[in-house]
Amino acid sequence: MPQINDNYLKLKAGYLFPEIGRRVKAFAAEHPAAKIIRMGIGDVTEPLVPAIIAAMHKAVDEMANRATFKGYGDEQGYAFLREAVAKHDFQSRGCDIAADEVFISDGSKCDTGNILDIFGHENRIVVTDPVYPVYVDTNVMAGNTGPLNERGEAQGLVYVPMTAENNFTPAIPAGKADIIYLCSPNNPTGSTLSREALTKWVAYARENNAVIFFDAAYEAYISDPTIPRSIYEIPGARECAIEFRSFSKTAGFTGVRCAFTVVPKTLKGRTKTGEEVEVYKLWNRRHTTKFNGVSYITQAGAAAIYTQEGRQQINATIAHYMTNAKIIRESLTALNMKVYGGANAPYVWLKTPGQTTSWQFFDQLLSHCHVVGTPGSGFGAAGEGYFRLSAFNSRENVNEAMKRIKEQLKV
Repeated sequence: MPQINDNYLKLKAGYLFPEIGRRVKAFAAEHPAAKIIRMGIGDVTEPLVPAIIAAMHKAVDEMANRATFKGYGDEQGYAFLREAVAKHDFQSRGCDIAADEVFISDGSKCDTGNILDIFGHENRIVVTDPVYPVYVDTNVMAGNTGPLNERGEAQGLVYVPMTAENNFTPAIPAGKADIIYLCSPNNPTGSTLSREALTKWVAYARENNAVIFFDAAYEAYISDPTIPRSIYEIPGARECAIEFRSFSKTAGFTGVRCAFTVVPKTLKGRTKTGEEVEVYKLWNRRHTTKFNGVSYITQAGAAAIYTQEGRQQINATIAHYMTNAKIIRESLTALNMKVYGGANAPYVWLKTPGQTTSWQFFDQLLSHCHVVGTPGSGFGAAGEGYFRLSAFNSRENVNEAMKRIKEQLKV
């Protein structure tokens, strides 16, 4: 029989969100009359906006005509979408990013894992704690770590705590790093990196010849003009950063699948013998070998986001979710709970009451309120004692969930 990749056996349990789904399914089976409100997984609920739907319908009609039919396109993405991304998401903000440095894909979650294909196994890798679990799990699967310890930490990774005491801003680690994962707006804490903080990280990366994997999947939810929406707003970032973005939360594409990764041509890596190589060329080779591109219909819909009509419509949807976040934040604050995030991100991060653990609070909300959230411990050891609620929902559900929680936790 074939030998397996033993690294997968280091993962002690299933991925966080399927585990939540399993527990909720079991509860629902035992309590079929319960009207469960799901505020755990960060899946959108509002439909695609009219501008996107119109563009996708037009693309479908084109696919029905021999003269306008599209077969294989460029694996990196159609020029019309790459150019729109470069112009509106980067150049309009003063970022020196060219269209051919943008790679269209089917998800930033996929890309943050796939990017490891082009990096070696001897890198010193830094992650924050709490952390989006995909960053850690994909490094475990790739063989970049040792076993997980009793705290759930993967041996070999450098964990940088984010706590209320440091305002959920990760501190620069001691010593040299080669790869750094940063997420802003942050999942799960809802915090953001200030221009000052991000400037320090870029300086550190350049001093250490490191690369920052910058996950900006939620940048569209930033309303504070002083907070960078791209790492490329920081001088020097072209030499040390790869940025990941997604249309999933920005435009409701969780079920449509479209995202992009930016790899500047000025970013360098090194071989085992010390020669410099362009990371861009390696990613382009990987992307075109292992990926056949996102469908024309999907990319046509994504391009509609950058029209005036499309932008207005998705901004209205984002405002809907951020109003939900405000309702959640203010409702929990009124219960004297310590609440973070929810101002420039669609996630609210709260301290569980008293000595209640994250999973105990999960069970309490599910059993007594029929509300599903995400235990903070699922994001790392520093997430213990915290809990994440998602603002992706209908207004009716958010108001009802807050009503139930108030009745259960009123003090």
